[in-house]
Amino acid sequence: MTTSSSVRSVLGDFGSIVCFKAIITGVEDTLGPDGAAVVFVRAGRVRGQQLATQLGLRGSHLPIEQLAVALDEALGVNGTRLCRIERAYTQGEDVVIEAKETLCTAGEPQGSERLCTFTLGAVWGALEAVTGRSYLGRHTHSVLRGAHADVFTFTPR
Repeated sequence: MTTSSSVRSVLGDFGSIVCFKAIITGVEDTLGPDGAAVVFVRAGRVRGQQLATQLGLRGSHLPIEQLAVALDEALGVNGTRLCRIERAYTQGEDVVIEAKETLCTAGEPQGSERLCTFTLGAVWGALEAVTGRSYLGRHTHSVLRGAHADVFTFTPR
């Protein structure tokens, strides 16, 4: 897919899951799993904030359900294909966002302890940029461990 806004003129904007996973495992080998998680969550948060700005949503206080639609459009099949955002809702004070087909868990075996660090960060950064609030984000349920979706829970700080 080549468009006038593509970063690369021939190959387009999309890259390989295999290469992305090699980056993850290489950074984990270098920094350890915890160090790598910090790096990828932070990188994701920066990307999510950029995305909210590019979509004109920064500070919009868009309702959570509508944010899910906007994120799915930008990150899903019609966007960068990082993941599909299936649903977003509030649970008490928490914001819960359910994602499927995440890049982070692609190709991982069932039972793997892999977390969606970059994907969590991207959703987290977008959520904070849109709402203007600070959250603590956690990957609370995983498709790799029997959940129906990768579930990200954001608790206000």
